[in-house]
Amino acid sequence: MFAPLQSSIGTQIINEFKIDTTKTDSILLYSNENGLSSRSTAALKIAMHLGFPRHLLVIFYIVPAFMRNWVYDYIAKNRYKWYGKKDECMIPTPELKAKFLA
Repeated sequence: MFAPLQSSIGTQIINEFKIDTTKTDSILLYSNENGLSSRSTAALKIAMHLGFPRHLLVIFYIVPAFMRNWVYDYIAKNRYKWYGKKDECMIPTPELKAKFLA
């Protein structure tokens, strides 16, 4: 499920983990079992639950986090140049809305 950082759940997680939102421009993944993950670690944990072939990306856990995060940041910095950017946000379907916590 998803939650915006501005939501009550997002604010609770920010406060609990003392996250400086001015320095965080990345994906954050929270679970009760594993706590908080960010950047490449969060992306790999998400990939683990995706179908073939994306779940194979977990092989990159063998790469040290500082190197994975450098690649993650490089891709994040250039993604709009490579893939473009939409002028407006999509309107979520009811099925997609059901995946958001707030």
